[in-house]
Amino acid sequence: MKSGKIITLDSDIREILQNSKTIAVLGLSPKPERDSYQVAAYLQQNGYEIIPVRPAQRMILGEKAYASLTEIHRPVDIVNVFRNSDQVLAHAREALELKPNVFWMQLDIQNHDAALMLTARGIDVIMNRCIQVEHERLVRKTTL
Repeated sequence: MKSGKIITLDSDIREILQNSKTIAVLGLSPKPERDSYQVAAYLQQNGYEIIPVRPAQRMILGEKAYASLTEIHRPVDIVNVFRNSDQVLAHAREALELKPNVFWMQLDIQNHDAALMLTARGIDVIMNRCIQVEHERLVRKTTL
């Protein structure tokens, strides 16, 4: 099994964003004014398939919502996390079963214990970065 790594280089982030198609958005709010909703809508508009993960929701942004990562039974390229840093470790454990290529913690979200656990199991980790900001900065500008 390949070991994962903590991703920090722009070139690696660009490659991840260009080669990923399916993104599970953990903590996706059904409220349009929330950052998670706006980021997920942006990802949809830019060609990604999003999978909402939010308990007690059936549909968000026109997609079937799942209560947890463990309910998703299909390949996912990125798990994009909108949860408090202290809640990430439990979700990282769920992600081990899903085996995404990347576990991406949004801006202001970091959990080094989760990162160590995930990278040891071959899952790359990005922390404290907004996926929309990085896409706009590294991918969209090259395709406009």
